[in-house]
Amino acid sequence: MRRLLTISMLALFATALYARETAVLRTGFSISHDHRQQIGDTTRLFFNSSELEYVDVPTDSIVGFEKEEELIPTPAASISPTAPPATVDQIVEKAARDNQLDSDFVRAVIRAESRGNANAVSNKGAQGLMQLMPQTAAGLGVKNSFDPNENVAAGTRYLRGLLAQYHNDPVRALAAYNAGAVRVQQYNGVPPYKETRAYVAGIIRDFNHRKLAQTRAAKNQKRLAKASTGNHPPNGD
Repeated sequence: MRRLLTISMLALFATALYARETAVLRTGFSISHDHRQQIGDTTRLFFNSSELEYVDVPTDSIVGFEKEEELIPTPAASISPTAPPATVDQIVEKAARDNQLDSDFVRAVIRAESRGNANAVSNKGAQGLMQLMPQTAAGLGVKNSFDPNENVAAGTRYLRGLLAQYHNDPVRALAAYNAGAVRVQQYNGVPPYKETRAYVAGIIRDFNHRKLAQTRAAKNQKRLAKASTGNHPPNGD
């Protein structure tokens, strides 16, 4: 309680800066946020105007801030035929690449969140493939959480921000994605919630299973290629 009071007092004297922007970190990562607040040697980045979801980042780890420009839709071109819509796998690959994440990690999160159902809605109101809460989605600039492109791009960016906050610790980042950064900070780690612990363990198990399957497939392919080469007689026979 004393710590919370101290944080509250600091917040009263901190300067809040409002404007949608991106924090560029020395690690090369970036964190999109609604506004920020300087608290001592820490910069607090809020994902939306409600201030319920935020990331605390050491100020000296931030290179600078870039304002985000709102994209103005352009009239649809009358050129045909149009390119086919991207598949979920293609969307995941792009979002993972843009945020420097392993695409299988993102797939494991999507499987745990929605089982791949772009129209999924939880009993708490979370929506889409990566189950974004409406306030979080709005803070990330999402217009339609049921659009796979918007949902996965925003959810992956949010996950990347959590990983940056927890120094690339996937366990804490996943716990924060499920239960909220406030709870992870409160318990200094994974909250003692059965749902959250099962969620984190399930994603890590799924991710490891995917990587193991890929390793086995690669070994089998290499073995088959070697066997195929050995069956061909040398030239001249």
